[in-house]
Amino acid sequence: MRGISVIIPVYNQSSYIGRAIQSMYMQTFDNWEIIIVNDGSTDELEKVLEKEMGDERIRYFKNEENMGLGYCANRGIEQSRYEYIAYLPADDIYFKDHLASLFRALNENRDAIMAYSGVKYHYYDSNLSSHGKTTTGKIKDAPLQLVQVLHKKSSERWVERNELVTDDLGRMYWQKLELLGDFVPTSEITSEWVSHPLQRHKIISELKWGGGIYRYKQYYHVKQPLRFQSATGHYIDEFSDYKSIEYSATSPHESSLKILLVGELAYNPERICALEERGHKLYGLWMERPFNLNTTGPLPFGNVEDIPLKNWHERVMEIKPDIIYALLNFVAVPLAYEVLMRNTGIPFVWHFKEGPFFCRQQGMWPMLTDLFQKSDGQIYINNENKKWFEQFLRCENPLPHELDGDLPSRFYFKDNTSSLLSDSDGHIHTVVAGRPFGIQPRDVLELSKQNIHMHIYGDISHNIYDRWIQQASDLAPDHLHLYHNCRPDDWTKEFSKYDAGWLHVFESSNEGELMKMDWMDLNYPARMSTLAAAGLPMIQRDNHRHSVASQNIMRKYDMGVYFSTIDELGQHLRNKTRMQELRDTCWKNRMHFCFDHHVDDLIQFFHRVIQNKNGINPTLAEREVISADTCI
Repeated sequence: MRGISVIIPVYNQSSYIGRAIQSMYMQTFDNWEIIIVNDGSTDELEKVLEKEMGDERIRYFKNEENMGLGYCANRGIEQSRYEYIAYLPADDIYFKDHLASLFRALNENRDAIMAYSGVKYHYYDSNLSSHGKTTTGKIKDAPLQLVQVLHKKSSERWVERNELVTDDLGRMYWQKLELLGDFVPTSEITSEWVSHPLQRHKIISELKWGGGIYRYKQYYHVKQPLRFQSATGHYIDEFSDYKSIEYSATSPHESSLKILLVGELAYNPERICALEERGHKLYGLWMERPFNLNTTGPLPFGNVEDIPLKNWHERVMEIKPDIIYALLNFVAVPLAYEVLMRNTGIPFVWHFKEGPFFCRQQGMWPMLTDLFQKSDGQIYINNENKKWFEQFLRCENPLPHELDGDLPSRFYFKDNTSSLLSDSDGHIHTVVAGRPFGIQPRDVLELSKQNIHMHIYGDISHNIYDRWIQQASDLAPDHLHLYHNCRPDDWTKEFSKYDAGWLHVFESSNEGELMKMDWMDLNYPARMSTLAAAGLPMIQRDNHRHSVASQNIMRKYDMGVYFSTIDELGQHLRNKTRMQELRDTCWKNRMHFCFDHHVDDLIQFFHRVIQNKNGINPTLAEREVISADTCI
């Protein structure tokens, strides 16, 4: 039939949908129908729609649970009566000539499968200005948006959640249509892609909007594993990414603990399986709005039982955990603080990594200091952090412990090493696992003059450092190499072929004075464990006159390559005898950078916290042992 079926997919946007429907009533093209697909909304959507249901042109379908955009689009197409399909997300709007201009463009172009309009987008209001951007076609660096298009009905289907979650609508559907015909523009701005914080692409996109897989799963209440890739991020396959995590959880025993995890797990979250492996039962109370680096449940591994944030206290009192283990980075501080101050009577351990200066910037400093001072046990990522905090903290129940926050699982410390690339071509090859932090494009040029290559891994890092990469490539095109993100399963095999790996490069200025130390001085970068898994010597700027945590531990285990100039670095890397010694000591000591190496000491610490809370106080000597036990 000649007409347009307009599909409105909607999830918890009852406050927007009335405006979208009103924009339909204003269309100069009048041969249309609306197909509303309610994707498991939990707001007042149905109440809002009651007044619209008397219009026979509007039909309504409901998914009992959230199924995702692809499923809703496919369901809408299946229910459509007309031969042309348009989309009107509940938060977007059409201008009055939108459907008419699209219909005309599609009919006037015989070989066309799709017509698309111009669009208003990114409307922003401030004290200084009030305006939106516009384009007569595609938005730069973005796919065509749903609100822009009209296409002929076909047998092609949208990619659904069980196949892939992505914000790239081209991958989801447009690329399929491109094989069937032309896309023609109207070159008229007749729609608005309405900007607000809960747009789907913002929930998915890691780089610009702070979304990611954990934010997506939390917002849409997704419990099953996903395959996930944003337009700017690396590919995540929760079905296969954790295939190495194979273990048998020990049956509960006399010393088994019920451990409530509070907050987020950050990098290498599968480390917690080592707790289950030893017979402990885990529960998860997760922070809201996690960023892409903040791992929260539901987890695609292990047997963690998630506790809803709403009325969490009631469920916690039912469970009666033996200990609350709150962690890890600044985004978890508000929830951890809420749980601490609720005074549940349950022993409370606070484990904090990154970082105190973020907390200060975000106005969380009072909460952070209370988490240390009022908790029953405090875990610092290293001795430098402990000493730095103890300058000003006055803990009510000081029971300190030292353990880096996001050490990887032993399952990623494999033995499948590779031959050195330098053995085959005579050049020196170094690797950056993530951001080339502190390295300048000109440094890459100077390295190339000594036939030293730099290999950089990580899709998100490539997007963040796109200008840096272009500059470095222009200066040394044959010595800079880019790769997708390396899965933990492949760390040893992939990274062991390089001569050395880069840690963060920076010049300290603290001169050994605690009060002058900043986060670069205090931090253990996550890549340190990644490189350790491959037995790789680690490159750092020589800061021997200062107190730098990452350099102190490298010197402790003789795993570092230190330099003041690029020429000096080249001399070190060409010293084959010394580099082989370093590789040997790195391999010998690498398990110190594995969570499983420290987990028994962590559990012992939990038991001591519980004893102390129950009035069985450890001696001062025992407290010192607790602090030293798991220091890497």
